[in-house]
Amino acid sequence: MWFRKSTPLFSKSEIQTIQQRVKASEAGTSGEIRIYIEMHCIWMEPVRRAAEIFHELKMFHTVNRNAVLIYLAYADHDFALYADKGIFENADPGFWELEAKKLAQNFHQKAYMDGLVGAIDAVGILLTQHYPLHSENKNELPDEIIFGK
Repeated sequence: MWFRKSTPLFSKSEIQTIQQRVKASEAGTSGEIRIYIEMHCIWMEPVRRAAEIFHELKMFHTVNRNAVLIYLAYADHDFALYADKGIFENADPGFWELEAKKLAQNFHQKAYMDGLVGAIDAVGILLTQHYPLHSENKNELPDEIIFGK
């Protein structure tokens, strides 16, 4: 029996671009964006998996409770946007659903990079609106993409 080795979703240069977009989106805000990518979301719904990862990464420890996790399980075609209490409650009604629809549409068209970058930009704008950068702010969470199993 032959097994095909999985192909990475993003190239090295695309990963660098994504990380740069995260940094740029956080530049005007005290908010935090993290990206977590894995092949499969096994045994649970993507939102539950995103909540689990959010807690494992201690993303709820930001001063203003304004961290957002963008979770992708690419082989299962699943994703979730998971936001901490501060930013979730401050977002306009329907923001998360609208961004999820945009992300799903891009992924359906196999425009993974466009979808992810669009979500990063939209979340960055939201964070900047509600949590503008102040001189005492610091980057509370790493900007690197986290790759799961």
